[in-house]
Amino acid sequence: MQRRQIIQWGAASLAAPTITARAQSFPVKPIKLVIAFPAGGPTDITMRVLADNASKILGQPVVVENKPGAGGTLPAQALQGTSADGYTLAQIPLGVFRLPYTTKINWDPVKDISYVLNVTGYAFGLVVPADSPLKTWTHFVAWAKANPGKLSYGSTGTMTSPHLTMELIAQQLGIELLHVPYKGSADLMQSILGGQIMAAADSTGFAPQVEAGKLRVLNTWGAERLAKFPDAPTLKELGLNLVQNSPFGIGAPKGTPDAVVKRLHDAFKQAMEQDSYKTALARYDMVPMYMSTSAYKKFAQDTFTREKALVEKLGLAKPT
Repeated sequence: MQRRQIIQWGAASLAAPTITARAQSFPVKPIKLVIAFPAGGPTDITMRVLADNASKILGQPVVVENKPGAGGTLPAQALQGTSADGYTLAQIPLGVFRLPYTTKINWDPVKDISYVLNVTGYAFGLVVPADSPLKTWTHFVAWAKANPGKLSYGSTGTMTSPHLTMELIAQQLGIELLHVPYKGSADLMQSILGGQIMAAADSTGFAPQVEAGKLRVLNTWGAERLAKFPDAPTLKELGLNLVQNSPFGIGAPKGTPDAVVKRLHDAFKQAMEQDSYKTALARYDMVPMYMSTSAYKKFAQDTFTREKALVEKLGLAKPT
């Protein structure tokens, strides 16, 4: 037993300097950042600015790869089994914390991701075409009550925050809506502008279409009205006790060395603070929303617990 322990200790002591040396020289090649939504949407546009800023700080390219679908959970799933060397990173939307409650998976969103930092969060709302007869939220609710299951709305995917929030709203009001999921904001906007759906629940990636006079905002979902849409009431103003924002950040594979996580954290935090990133976010009524590595991990733990209650309330939990 003593001989085996001595061999193990010796191996560990030899490996430690190697790991430390790798961390100190990190990065020596391009880093891949996998995001959960398609090219052309607000997540893609803002994350590419952040990645470009981080590239200049790290001295290596940070290459964005789009992996849409499955409610925004594919990048986090892609981390599982990936080398824990810091060269593959993933956007972590809130849908990741709901996944074990709705789908059978063999990994844990809290324990099996190295959380780096939180970078921002979405502002959400509901829009209809500018020429829609549903001029206000009152019209929307009345039409839904008169036509159960026929008022179609799109979201950026099943089990995403827009989808679950709309289902909570419907539950509170006693109405039945028809949900149509899309892979991201770009596809969703094409569909509502093309007349395939009656409404869209999304982050404020719809802002350019509203400003162009093509869409109308019926409500927004923050604690206060958005400066860009001062006439659009919040859900709370409409009598619904709901506030929805959706922080997201960056994760790495489980077991990524602490020194590498710190290097990534410091670079992306500095990238967040640059005017180019703040300007890109402002286009979609988003702001930098920093959480440190430790704070982001605590947020993941708390959110994992909270999302279980939400999924169960909506009756969407997988059978046990």
